[in-house]
Amino acid sequence: MIKNIFYLLLVFFFCLSGKAQNTNVEKALTNETKPKLVVGIVVDQMRYDYLTRFYNKYGEGGFKRMVNDGFNCKNNHFNYIPTYTGPGHTSIYTGTTPKYHGVISNGWYDKETKKSVYCAGDDSVQSVGTKSKAGQMSPHRMKTTTFPDENRLFTQMRGKTIGISIKDRGAILPAGHTANAAYWFHGEQEGHWISSTFYMNDLPNWVKKFNDSDAAEAYFKVWNTLYDIESYTESGNDLNTFESGFKGKETATFPYDLNALKEENGGFNILKSTAFGNSLTTDFALAALDGEQLGKDDITDVLAISYSSTDYIGHNFGVNSKEVEDTYIRLDKDLERLFATLDAKVGKGAYTVFLTADHGAVDVPAYLQSVKIPAGYLMNDKRKEKFQKFLVDTYGTTEILEKISNNQIFLNREKIKALGLNLSDVQEAIVNEQITYKNISKAYTATTMSSANFTTGIEALLQNGFNQKRSGDVLLVDDPAHISYKKTGSTHGSGLNYDTHVPLLFFGKGIKKGQTLRKTVIPDIAPTMSALLGVSFPNGATGQPLEFVLD
Repeated sequence: MIKNIFYLLLVFFFCLSGKAQNTNVEKALTNETKPKLVVGIVVDQMRYDYLTRFYNKYGEGGFKRMVNDGFNCKNNHFNYIPTYTGPGHTSIYTGTTPKYHGVISNGWYDKETKKSVYCAGDDSVQSVGTKSKAGQMSPHRMKTTTFPDENRLFTQMRGKTIGISIKDRGAILPAGHTANAAYWFHGEQEGHWISSTFYMNDLPNWVKKFNDSDAAEAYFKVWNTLYDIESYTESGNDLNTFESGFKGKETATFPYDLNALKEENGGFNILKSTAFGNSLTTDFALAALDGEQLGKDDITDVLAISYSSTDYIGHNFGVNSKEVEDTYIRLDKDLERLFATLDAKVGKGAYTVFLTADHGAVDVPAYLQSVKIPAGYLMNDKRKEKFQKFLVDTYGTTEILEKISNNQIFLNREKIKALGLNLSDVQEAIVNEQITYKNISKAYTATTMSSANFTTGIEALLQNGFNQKRSGDVLLVDDPAHISYKKTGSTHGSGLNYDTHVPLLFFGKGIKKGQTLRKTVIPDIAPTMSALLGVSFPNGATGQPLEFVLD
C-alpha cells in the first residue's frame, strides 16, 4: 500500500516536472522571447577608430548607449577583398563573402555579356517615384538569401522587411529578395525617395506624403560645425590641400551655404555629401516606422538602414577632415533620435539593433606622405601601356586582354584558344610580368585561387572575394596606402586594416552587455541575428553565430 502511494506520488511529480519543462520549451519558442523589430544600421565608410577618436564628443544616447548598454566587438574585420559598398552590405546581411554571394564589387565586368554591370542594376524593372532610370534596380545579382529573407520565410511572409539608404545598393542588397520595399534617394532636381517595380507599382501614401512635404528642401541651409570648430581637436586643420570641397566655393572650409552651392553641385545631390544627408535618412526611417507599422506586433520585422553620406564626405574631404568629425558628431545625434523614437513606439527593450560599416578608408596618401608614411598614387596609364607592350612582344597581340577591372585582369579565352595557347600558362606569365611593376605587391592567377587553400593573410582575403564565374584571370594587390584616385579625399577597397577594421555593436533585446577583443568577421553578423530570431541561417552563410553576444 505504501509502495503504491509512493509510486503514484512519484508519477505525479514527474508529470508536473515534465509539464513545467514543456512549458519552458514552449515559452522559449514563442514570439515573446524575440524582438518585435530588428534594426540593422550600416554606416558607410566608418573606420573603427571613428568610434574611439570622436568618443568624447558623442552624447549618451547614440554610439555611447550602444557601447555602454550593449556589446562591443572591438576587433571586427572584413575577411575578403575588395572592401566596397556593394559587397560590404551584401556580406553583412547574407553571412558570407563574394566567393558565394556573387556581389564581387559595386560593378564588374560580366564575362558572359562582355559588358560592365552594376551590382543592383536591373533593366527588367521600372522606376517607381521618378521618370528617370534611377529606379531600375533590384537584388537579382545577389545569389544567396539574407537573414531578413529567412525571417520572411519563417514567418510565412508576415514579418516585414524595409530597406532605406541614400544609395540604391545600400537599401536593396540588405533587404534581400523578399523585401516588402527598398527605398533610396534620387537627388538632382527631384529630391525624392524612390523604389522600383521589383517591389511595387506605386509608392505608398506615406512615402508620397514625405516626398510632398519638402523635407529635403529644409536641408538647403548652412552647414557649419555643430560645436566650436576650435574644439574639434580630433581632426586636422580645416584649411589644407588634401580635400576637394564643393564647386563654387574656393576653399574646402566651414561654413558651407548649401542653398547657394546647390546649382553647381547637382541640386539635391549636394545633400548626399553633407551631414544633413544622414539626418534626411533618419527622417525617412522614422516615417517608415509609422507608415509601415514596424514593430507593432509579436512577429519580428526588419528595418535595414544604411547611412551613405559618411562615405560621400570621406571621399570628398578625407578621413582626417573637420567635415568627417562634424558628420559623426551629428550622426550620433541622429542615432539618439532614432533610438528614442524606437523606445517610444516599439518599446524599450522590445527591439534589437546592430551597427557596423561596409568598409573603412585610407588616410589621404598625400597627407601620409607629408608626415613621412609610405603612400602614393598609382600610374595606371603607364602600367597599362607597359602591359600592352608585354602582350605584343610575347603573344603578338593585345587581343587576349579583354578588360582590366577592380584590380583584376580578364582574358579573352576564345582568342587564347585560337592562338593555341594554354590558359594557365598565360595567366602565370602575366603574374610574373605584373609583379615586376612599380607598386604591385602581389599577383595571383585564377587557377591558384581555384585550387589552393589559403587560410591567412591577404591571400585568404583574395580567395574569399574570388567568385569563380565572375572574377578575373589575374588578381593584383597594390602596395599599402597606394591608391588609384585623385590627390584629394579618401577611398577604400584593400584588405589592409584601414579598410577592414570596422565597428560592430549589438544592443537591445537578447543582447548581453560586454565587449571583446576576440576577432570577429563580417559574415558572423547574419548567423548571429538568425540565431537570435530562431530562423534558418541565410542559405550561403559561412559565418558563425557570436554566442557570447547573445543573452
